[in-house]
Amino acid sequence: MSDALARARNLLAGALEIDPAAIADDASIDTLEQWDSLAHMRVVLAIEAARGHELDPELMFMIGSLHDIANVLGDPKT
Repeated sequence: MSDALARARNLLAGALEIDPAAIADDASIDTLEQWDSLAHMRVVLAIEAARGHELDPELMFMIGSLHDIANVLGDPKT
């Protein structure tokens, strides 16, 4: 597993308050029952805290999977 994916998995697990081992590589807002609208805001806030700045509002709504989180965490331009 890549470092970016592991970092995203830990961030998502923290935001959803679940064990990182419960998050599959293909996890998404559609496959994780705990990832509801309130949890999505916790995910966004965790990403913003990790990056040190607010995300663009459009990007907030485009994040819908573990891989999306890994991409946002790894891309300094977003």
